[in-house]
Formats: sequence, structure tokens, C-alpha cells
Amino acid sequence: MPSDQANTSSSSTRADGQTDGGAERPADEATLVAIPLDLAAEVEHLHQQESWRKGDHTARTLIKQPDLRVVVTALRQGGRIEEHRAPGRITIQTLTGRLRLHTHDKDIDLPAGHIVVLEPGAAHDVEALDESAFLLTIVWSARAQQAAE
Repeated sequence: MPSDQANTSSSSTRADGQTDGGAERPADEATLVAIPLDLAAEVEHLHQQESWRKGDHTARTLIKQPDLRVVVTALRQGGRIEEHRAPGRITIQTLTGRLRLHTHDKDIDLPAGHIVVLEPGAAHDVEALDESAFLLTIVWSARAQQAAE
């Protein structure tokens, strides 16, 4: 899925548990004891970003741990994230709007409030049928982490 297009920074300079920072917001220390997130506010924040004003999508990493990544993405109507594969099992949950997920053997419509699960390495792309926002969660198993190292 998206590689933190809104706020890219080198992962080698970021400690485990630290979210991306950028010119528009500082990096945050995140612990997995309890992390309350206001997803509506996060989407609104994305809509205020320069990358949203100038492009067709933007994303923000909310949680970045060795075995877990949570990213919120805003995608303009007609926008598309081209085919790619994720190294872990993923969920895509539509927060607002309507998405269409294309896999090698089917198209899946995802209106707001719907979620889909994809197995590790499943090729897919994401298309916004309406202006949309979605929550991407990627989970890596210990075995997948070891294979990647």
C-alpha cells in the first residue's frame, strides 16, 4: 500500500514505535499499551496537507511497529494506487467514500464502513470511486520478519 507519501522520512533514523514526522507535524512516540486515535480528525488533517492540495492522494502513518503498521490514506475521486503487494496480511477499511479494490481474480467494492482482508503478497490496486479515506493495517508474522531480514 502507500509508502507514507505525505510524510516521508528515513526509517533508519526513526526508532521502533516512533511515527513519521514532517515539516507540518513532529514525530510522535507511540507505545502499544493504548493508542487512542480520532480517525475523523486524522482524515481532516490529511485534507489540510500540501500533498492533498497538489495531488490525488496523501497518507499518514499512525502506528509503526516492527510487526504492525497502521496508515490512514485520503484518495481523490478517480485517484488510483497502482498495483502492488504488501509483505504482510493487510486490512483495508473504508472510512469515507467508496473504493474499488482490484485483485488478480476479482473486483471488490468497498463503501464506507466495509473492510477487506488480503493475504501476504496478494497483488492489488485501489481506486477511489468517490473522494475517499481508508485505514490500512499491515501485520507481519515473526516468520515473515525473519525472512525479510
